[in-house]
Amino acid sequence: MDTAKRLLAFPKRLKGCLIATVVLLAVLILINQPLKTGSAHQGIVSFQLAGGAEQALAIVQSWGEEGLQWAKLSLWLDFFFIPIYCLTLILLTRHCTLDRPGVREQTAARWVRALFIVAGVADATENVLLLNNLEAPTDAISLAATISSLAKFTALTLGLAGLVIIRAARRHPLAPG
Repeated sequence: MDTAKRLLAFPKRLKGCLIATVVLLAVLILINQPLKTGSAHQGIVSFQLAGGAEQALAIVQSWGEEGLQWAKLSLWLDFFFIPIYCLTLILLTRHCTLDRPGVREQTAARWVRALFIVAGVADATENVLLLNNLEAPTDAISLAATISSLAKFTALTLGLAGLVIIRAARRHPLAPG
């Protein structure tokens, strides 16, 4: 089996995780729709990046009681999404490095996996902070949630970029095996 076919033949566990990730992501996107308001153009993401109590309070008030329930549901569901997307990305990294036995590629893969774990921890931290910031937003919690959110997005972006680099780094393909 050549490299392209082997890469397209995802293991069952990776396929299952990919499907679960896509389904949960779709549900979170649907839940986010009622959270898009004039104060929160991006829904829950606007709340994640509020940065201060004044902006966070404006977002929470724009949601009203019903929107607040959707926000809580989104944050709690995200706790299930985090380990699934982290596992999916780690399994994808492992799969993409099957034909990359080089020391540099394996070292880069360890860093990529670590970045995905950091993203998951930052995401869980962000959720805890945001849940505590729904009732009476404070500057400290809003800022900490924003920093956690930025850490999550940065780690995910760097991890995915690292994965692309690992796949593109091989100068000479391995012999078919």
